[in-house]
Amino acid sequence: GNWNEDAFSLRQMKALQGFFAVCIMLHHVGQKTSASWLEKDMIIPGLEPFVPYGYYYVGVFLFCSGYGLYKSVREKPDYLHGFARRRILPVVLSLYTTGLIFLLARFLMHEPMDGPQVLYYATNLMLSNPNSWYVIVLPFFYLVFYLSFRFCKRDGASITIIALFTVAYQILGLNIDHNDWWMRGEWWYNSIHFFLIGILFAKGEKKITAHLKKWYWLYFFLFLITAFVFDAYSNYAQNVYSYYGELWNAPDKVRRRCICLVSQILASCSFVFFVFLNCLKIRIGNRFLAFMGSITLEFYLIHGLFLELFSYNFAGVAPSIHRITTLPLLVLVVFLPSVPAALLLQKLHHLILRGGKTPASKKKA
Repeated sequence: GNWNEDAFSLRQMKALQGFFAVCIMLHHVGQKTSASWLEKDMIIPGLEPFVPYGYYYVGVFLFCSGYGLYKSVREKPDYLHGFARRRILPVVLSLYTTGLIFLLARFLMHEPMDGPQVLYYATNLMLSNPNSWYVIVLPFFYLVFYLSFRFCKRDGASITIIALFTVAYQILGLNIDHNDWWMRGEWWYNSIHFFLIGILFAKGEKKITAHLKKWYWLYFFLFLITAFVFDAYSNYAQNVYSYYGELWNAPDKVRRRCICLVSQILASCSFVFFVFLNCLKIRIGNRFLAFMGSITLEFYLIHGLFLELFSYNFAGVAPSIHRITTLPLLVLVVFLPSVPAALLLQKLHHLILRGGKTPASKKKA
């Protein structure tokens, strides 16, 4: 009969993001060690359960982003003042600083590059950092959020604009073949709906949570069961229809991708809803998760550097400096240096955004 009244607090959200930041790292390590598409001599078993579910984990982040933005707009009268500087510019800055770090690493790894290739990497028209799609997409959704809530007087109109933009973005993604540029594949758009869902939940939070508490165990088992059912359906859809119809010139490749996307939306919604439903009963958080929650953006962007340096190759274009074949050791070699690197990046970004001035005191977000 007791409830976690802290379920959707900033502290709880940060703890969740800290936890799923580690899950995303394990997902990326799994892609380089345990994925089914690797050659047999490259496979190191152990992280297979993390390989297919990166978009689940990113969905949690996007839900938190949408939720947090809406709550801030409604609880802080001047929140939209300076929004671009506070929310959009730090994300864009992170994209370019980590992109330049990866570009330097590509030079040091002797990746063959001509002048145009260097320019594409430097501008991030081609991803120097293979994991940076997230910080390319997020500023566009932040911008649409700002414009809609800045110039629309009613929440309904603002949210409708964001919903239309989300659908249009996903339709655009469905019509683009896999490539080396932006919108490279389904991971660019198969979890972005959670930004909108987070906003919708924040708007109706009181009514929704009251309803969930009344029928808690019904929804608990519903989301638990459908998480497995829709995951199986998603695997079936991707195996039968595939996002990669362009590989055999399928005339209905967009329809195939649409079926796959719908299946992934159903599966990811069941998972993310189940996670946040559990938050009503379980209070999570400790110093480690609080700390990880404070560096999630930088950690997300930089951990791939150490993975590429010590897996079987560097970003698929050059040999790594040393291949680590012991999975626990590889996980440690990726995680341990990523934490101080993320902290250094965060300090660098703060200095740049403040014009080189260190603030006398830190204010709470």
